[in-house]
Amino acid sequence: MERFLRIDRRIIFAIITVAVIVSLILRFELPIPPSEPVQGVYEKIESLPKGSHVMIAFDYDPSSKEELQPMAIAFLHHCFSRELKVIGMTHYTGAPGLADQAMTSVASQYQKKNGEDYTFLGYKPGGASLIINMGENLYSAFPKDFYGNDTTTLPVLQGVDSLREIDFLFDLAAGTTIETWIVFGKEKYKFEFGAGCTAVMGPDMYPFLQSKQLAGLLGGLKGAAEYEALVGKKANAVSGMRPQSVVHVIIILFVIFGNIVYFTSGRARRA
Repeated sequence: MERFLRIDRRIIFAIITVAVIVSLILRFELPIPPSEPVQGVYEKIESLPKGSHVMIAFDYDPSSKEELQPMAIAFLHHCFSRELKVIGMTHYTGAPGLADQAMTSVASQYQKKNGEDYTFLGYKPGGASLIINMGENLYSAFPKDFYGNDTTTLPVLQGVDSLREIDFLFDLAAGTTIETWIVFGKEKYKFEFGAGCTAVMGPDMYPFLQSKQLAGLLGGLKGAAEYEALVGKKANAVSGMRPQSVVHVIIILFVIFGNIVYFTSGRARRA
C-alpha cells in the first residue's frame, strides 16, 4: 500500500487532463439545482411587469469575461423574454466592447430595437460621483449614449429621469462596484438591487444578502450556470461547469483514497 503514497504527481496531472478532455468532448448533462441567491435574482425579474426598466452595469473587463459574460447574456435573455426595457452602462474602460456585443447579440434574437427596447449608455468615469449624478439626473450623467444618440430622445428612457425610476439594477462586478452601488446608490435612491460577481468575491457579498441590501447574487461560473438553467438558455456557463465538476469529483476521490492508504499503511507498520 505504501507505494501508492509515492505515486508520481505527473500521473495525477495526466488523469486530470484526460478527465477535462473527455468531459469537453462528451456532452453529458449534470444536475444544476439553483441556489437561493441565484433564485432571488430570477424571481425578482419574474415579478416585474412588462415594460419595467432594468439597468445592467457591466463592471468588468476581459480578464473576468469567462465568469461574468455568461451571466450578462443569461440575464439579458431573461429580461428580453419578459418584455423589459434594458439600460446598460459601465464604470470600466475595458467593458464597452463586451457589453455592446452581449446586448446587440441577445436583442437581435428577440427582434428588439436599439433605442426603443434597450440602450447602452457606455462608459463614464467617476465611480461614486457618477452614481450620485445618475441618481439626480440620468441625462446630465449621460447626455449621449454609446452610439452618439441624444439620450433625451430615446423612447426606451421615457419615464426614467434618474435611478429612482429604475425598477431593478443588476451589477456584474469584478471589483468593488457592488459596495459602491449599495452605499451611494441603493441606500440613497431606493431601487431594487442584485449582483453577479467572480467566484473569489462571492463570500464577501453574503452579508449584503443577509441584510437584504442585495435581492440576489450570482457567484462565479456556478452562479452563471444556475441562471442559464433557470432561464432555459444553457450555454457557455453550463458547458464550463461540466469539466470543473468532473475534476472536483476526481480530486475528492484522490483525497479519500490518499487518506485510506495513509491510515491503512500506518496500521500495518504498527502491527
